[in-house]
Amino acid sequence: MPQPVILSDIGNVLVAFDFTVAAQRCAERSPFPAEALLHRLDGIKLPYEDGAMDDATFVREAMSALEFSGTAAEFEQIWCEIFTENVAMAATLGSLSGKLPMHLLSNTSGLHKDYLLRTFGIFSHFQDGVYSYSARCSKPGEDIFHHTIQKLELDPLQTFYIDDLPANIATAERFGFCTHLYDLKNHSALELALSGWLAEVGLS
Repeated sequence: MPQPVILSDIGNVLVAFDFTVAAQRCAERSPFPAEALLHRLDGIKLPYEDGAMDDATFVREAMSALEFSGTAAEFEQIWCEIFTENVAMAATLGSLSGKLPMHLLSNTSGLHKDYLLRTFGIFSHFQDGVYSYSARCSKPGEDIFHHTIQKLELDPLQTFYIDDLPANIATAERFGFCTHLYDLKNHSALELALSGWLAEVGLS
């Protein structure tokens, strides 16, 4: 029987991220200015996150597009070191750890997922997840929500879904999820909404 579950996005919910940090560091080893570097990856970044290429292929093609003079390992480190943990969210989830299952649903790549899970303590609260690169589909499309419901055995009516993008929230609501549009600058709104939902499902 499905039970109450928290399902969370990653970027700008559990961790903040800033790709310009990577661009500035890559610019030190590239002939292009930092402000031009990310645009040079527009053609491969989303296909990579949708699983159309593996990690090694993305790194090779990205290094070529940027004319990056460092090693593949150096590029991977720069590409991944763009995140900071959301301390407020870590505290909120920590208070609920062990009381109900928590899972992840994220548009992300293999490199980023592996780095995040081994680097930040907030991910210790989560038991499982669905990621666009391995699901080979992404939000806000409905396919990844179908896949998530099936893989994680979710009842949307019993699931509290957190995301920072309105389009993703809209899709989740069509499936019947209880949703919260998260704002890093207004964490108290999440705590209020989550408290209300926990009371509704009898976990307050």
